[in-house]
Amino acid sequence: MGAMSFKEKRAVNDLDISDLGVPDTVRYNVLTFVVNEEYDRAITYLKDFLERDSDYPNFKDRIDRYINHAIDLIFAIRTKRNFPGLSLLTKSKQNELRERYRDHFQELKSVMRKVETCQEELRLSDIKSTTMLVKSVWFSTVIVVISAVVIEIFQGLGQTFFIVFDDYLNKSLEVVFKFFNIQ
Repeated sequence: MGAMSFKEKRAVNDLDISDLGVPDTVRYNVLTFVVNEEYDRAITYLKDFLERDSDYPNFKDRIDRYINHAIDLIFAIRTKRNFPGLSLLTKSKQNELRERYRDHFQELKSVMRKVETCQEELRLSDIKSTTMLVKSVWFSTVIVVISAVVIEIFQGLGQTFFIVFDDYLNKSLEVVFKFFNIQ
């Protein structure tokens, strides 16, 4: 198809800038590589992304099928874009080939969104579990402190309070008995 400008590629791909996502994300990088017809670079990037260590233990298992499907879509897009003898085909066949290319590209965008969704779900799940852990530790600490205070009041301080109260009661009663001369 020759060298195309980015605007022409956008028109062929029906690509809106918002479809690319945030710069320097998986979706942005892969879709940009595909739009720029750097298919091998996109495939290498996806394979490296899959093999990279993740903060989440089951991340690879969740995205493995999406990444493999995305790689297959990139191969399909490359095949459709670099179809040998494209100019020799009838206009309807050329349009059909372009339509299939657009369909594959739309599906690639969808798959890359699913990969980002998996990342986001795992991140949120991690945040929720961390929040639950912090709350559990906090509540446990509060319960232990309250229990210690209650035990101290009823055993240590409570006994001391009872002894002091009994002593003041005895002294008060002695004063009352002396006042009324009762013995």
